[in-house]
Amino acid sequence: MFRRTEESKLTSWYFEIDRKLLWLVLLLVFAGAQFMISAGHAAAGRIGEPWYFFILKALPFYFIGLATMFAASMLDKKWVLRISWLNVAVCLVLLLMTVVAPYYIKGSARFVHLVGLNMNIMPSDIMKPGFIMLTAWFLAKMRDAYGDNIFFNRDAWRMKWLSWWPYLAVFVPAFYIIFSHPDLGTAILYFAVLCAMIFMAGLPWVVVPVLGGVVGLVLVLAFFTMSHVHNRIMAFFTGSGDTYQVRKSIESIQHGGLLGSGDEAFVKQSLPDSHTDFIFAAIAEDWGAIVACALLFVIFSVLRRLIIDAVSARDRFVMYATGGAAALFGTQVCINLMSTLHLFAPKGMTLPFISYGGSSFVGFCLLFGMVLAIVREDKWK
Repeated sequence: MFRRTEESKLTSWYFEIDRKLLWLVLLLVFAGAQFMISAGHAAAGRIGEPWYFFILKALPFYFIGLATMFAASMLDKKWVLRISWLNVAVCLVLLLMTVVAPYYIKGSARFVHLVGLNMNIMPSDIMKPGFIMLTAWFLAKMRDAYGDNIFFNRDAWRMKWLSWWPYLAVFVPAFYIIFSHPDLGTAILYFAVLCAMIFMAGLPWVVVPVLGGVVGLVLVLAFFTMSHVHNRIMAFFTGSGDTYQVRKSIESIQHGGLLGSGDEAFVKQSLPDSHTDFIFAAIAEDWGAIVACALLFVIFSVLRRLIIDAVSARDRFVMYATGGAAALFGTQVCINLMSTLHLFAPKGMTLPFISYGGSSFVGFCLLFGMVLAIVREDKWK
């Protein structure tokens, strides 16, 4: 589109960045705004608010998120890591606040209420970029220090700064707080991303049954100790209990047909969370299966670009970080879509860049900005 006729930081940034990934993300953001308007007016009507209520509330997060993504994409690796440390430190404090002064929404204490701004933020969503970047940095440093075998090397488990103990001391308490909110979906998401990243770092496949057993034990514990998990799992496998959300979701998709119902879309009017967890069903009803499939194509194109950047990375840190971003993005998309299509018990998880949710949007914008920055530096510097 443009020729490189001069040398400046802006032109260098534009010509060196992964422009395909950037434009795909911006396309998702633009599409998400359109879909939120069409899906959000039904949710707004149910609470007696005007049709533009949710898009108006989302606008500050759009500005913050996009500014964050562009600013982060211009940084170098050192600044990405510094911001990642700050991101994790702040979010750990906020997670502690959810324990000391819990603010409950729908029975979960995963939010922090900002009184002066009159908004709620979700620390576990905002911490995702820092978690991925610091995990990638840690794994790369461990490989440099201890070689290929960083999991069964005795030196890697000794009590010193560069070992597994400081890493576990930071993130295990965070995972426990997230799990106890209760927020089983986000806890599973973090664990899945961590597993993907440590496999990239060389964890033997023989350990897979052990990790599977850990997940199984957590699910059994949640099933018997968390009533909402018990009810959702029983409803998913038996079809009894509260299946209202998933039934309305399927009806909404079916009513949309190929071309959508437009102004005649009525099922989404009674679909809870049509602008958040079940926004894909509302999109299918409003716009039709063709547009819904086009959205899926863009989403999986983003995932493909992340995988390509990870595979082609020269720096081990960049490979781990970009691969971790792909694991997070892909897993969250799959959980959201599987819940919407009744292939998985509902988990209350947003569709990245599409669903209403300021914390999720800003977190993913920061993550993709960091990915664009480190991929650019790895390719050109």
